[in-house]
Amino acid sequence: MRPVSLDEIARLDRYAELRDAYRAAVVEHKARRRLAVGDKVTLVFEDHETLRFQIQEMCWIERISDPRKIQAEIDVYNELMPGEDELSATLFVEITDVREIRPELDRLVGIDEHVWLVLGDAGDGVAVRARFDAKQLEEDRISAVQYVRFPLGAEGARRLRDAGVRARIRIDHPSYRCEVELPAALRRSLCDGLAADPPALLRLPDDAAAGRARDEILFETPRVRAYRPAHPLAPGHVVVEPTGAGGSLLDADPALLGELVEALRRAAAGVLTGHRRCRIQTEVGPGAGPARWHLHPPGPGTAT
Repeated sequence: MRPVSLDEIARLDRYAELRDAYRAAVVEHKARRRLAVGDKVTLVFEDHETLRFQIQEMCWIERISDPRKIQAEIDVYNELMPGEDELSATLFVEITDVREIRPELDRLVGIDEHVWLVLGDAGDGVAVRARFDAKQLEEDRISAVQYVRFPLGAEGARRLRDAGVRARIRIDHPSYRCEVELPAALRRSLCDGLAADPPALLRLPDDAAAGRARDEILFETPRVRAYRPAHPLAPGHVVVEPTGAGGSLLDADPALLGELVEALRRAAAGVLTGHRRCRIQTEVGPGAGPARWHLHPPGPGTAT
């Protein structure tokens, strides 16, 4: 399955318009790729679109617009992309009682040796053991979210495609034993993914991604940046924003506010040099979320 590329990730301003419909489509898509294995373990099988969605959401939540930082997120999630004749999934250990989280997770230490995709019956069945991400494993504890792969190989992929062959997930850990058949809709989705990438659930306008790559970064610190957007509101338009999620006007720490004020002062000086006047507008996200500031010379046709 091909990796996600930078030109598939929408700019934040475009994603704001597309997000609700995209999220609804992904929720529906993921529902077909989700499997409860008993009452505490759930597998969500990943593909190009589920991982693209996670990248897009991470950029939205963290307000990431710098192409270099977007690419860094892409690189992280592309590591979870299934390869040829392979399935990958996120495994969730779901414990609702907060007091029981640690004891239950401790009971499941060693589960990385006990998760299987079983294809066929006892006489001629093939059991493909899940490969857990070694970077997440510790000798005496596990986390509630694990990334796993099922390396099917050509024979396993052939069996999965054969509707006459039983397919089920089995967990045979001493403290957690369960086996469940793959529902028909899930199996079809997995087989479709072995053959080709899923249909795109987010279709970008022609310039939705390309324009982002032309944003001109003027200056940047670890927490604040200023840039000229690819689609300016007016000549001289500059945007100042925090680089992370801590940009709410209501809860930003004083040090961050100080950096933002300094960035605004510096950006305003540049606008004044070129245009003699400068208007500053504040854009605040839902729930007084991450804010950004637009600086531009006032004039006819300028958004207010």
